[in-house]
Amino acid sequence: MIGYVTIGTSDMEKAKAFWTGLLEPLGASVVIDIGRLAMIGRSPQEPMIAVCTPHDEKPAHHGNGNMIALPAESREKVDELYARAIELGGTDEGPPGERMPGFYGGYFRDPDGNKAVFFQMG
Repeated sequence: MIGYVTIGTSDMEKAKAFWTGLLEPLGASVVIDIGRLAMIGRSPQEPMIAVCTPHDEKPAHHGNGNMIALPAESREKVDELYARAIELGGTDEGPPGERMPGFYGGYFRDPDGNKAVFFQMG
């Protein structure tokens, strides 16, 4: 069971604005904010995405092969949230579409380069 996923940022306010703006349609908001780390979700009892400035004070960077996969209720919701990610300053990593039978996903990167996908299975 995943409690939260942490991704690094070089601009905390920009990261919070992107992820809260993107996940708001799913009922998410900043639920914990301690300055260098903000946890975004519906509640501390559900999985969350945390954005943080690195503890070692070195530049934040995304890992090659790392990705956050976020479930969506329908293909239409995948399309909507992918478009919202791009509108909020994300970049395309693969527009919404069926990748294999039963898996529909739209891939993007946030302003810090972290890769994510909204997906629907079935």
